Amino acid sequence: MDWFKNWFGSTYYKILYQNRDEFEAQEFVENLLGYLNPQPGCAMLDIACGEGRFARQLASHGFDVTGIDISIESIDTAKAYEADNLQFFTQDMRFPFYINYFDYSFGYFAHDRDHNLAAKSFAAALKHNGILVIDYLNYEQVVANFVPAETIERDGIIFNITRKLERGHIIKEISFMDHENNRRSYTESVAAFALADFNKMFKNADLSLIGTFGDYQLGPFHPIDSPRLIMIFKKKYA
Repeated sequence: MDWFKNWFGSTYYKILYQNRDEFEAQEFVENLLGYLNPQPGCAMLDIACGEGRFARQLASHGFDVTGIDISIESIDTAKAYEADNLQFFTQDMRFPFYINYFDYSFGYFAHDRDHNLAAKSFAAALKHNGILVIDYLNYEQVVANFVPAETIERDGIIFNITRKLERGHIIKEISFMDHENNRRSYTESVAAFALADFNKMFKNADLSLIGTFGDYQLGPFHPIDSPRLIMIFKKKYA
């Protein structure tokens, strides 16, 4: 089984990452909307939507929003918030969804296996002149500030985390004892893609890079210093 199928939907994933700055990420969506200025009622796709927090935020602006995620558990939670302009589906981002349907897609490119399939799937979902936004870690900044091991406590669970760079991936091993004293372990494996890698990948899918940012405030992208690599692509053909 691919590592993300059982990790992203698990209770422990939510516990470990509960302190992520959700307000900053929500502000990022508002900043993007101000920058892109989408027309009212635009069709939008939130790729790897999790439990639908940002899809709901987009829908609150009146857009027609669809969220997809590979985690059945996450989509089951998200479906409780469905409305006339908001729907959720369990879907692997590597495979086609709606074709030539969306004006905008917001994606987190979370894994690299079959990444060319994923890029082409993203492109296929967009209309002519549709916009794709990718939010990704900044690999060069991660390497410059690499932390090989750390221990994090959340809700009485001590997570032991080790990291390594191997075969073009940042690999994170996560082990801990759960509340029932059962030992658990998970692996995250994220491709060490830089801007040039994304540009090449999406160019092959007929998407053109039209903008980059380095943080959720839409500041300029600097390879060494920026915490994020945020890219905006435009579809050339339908």
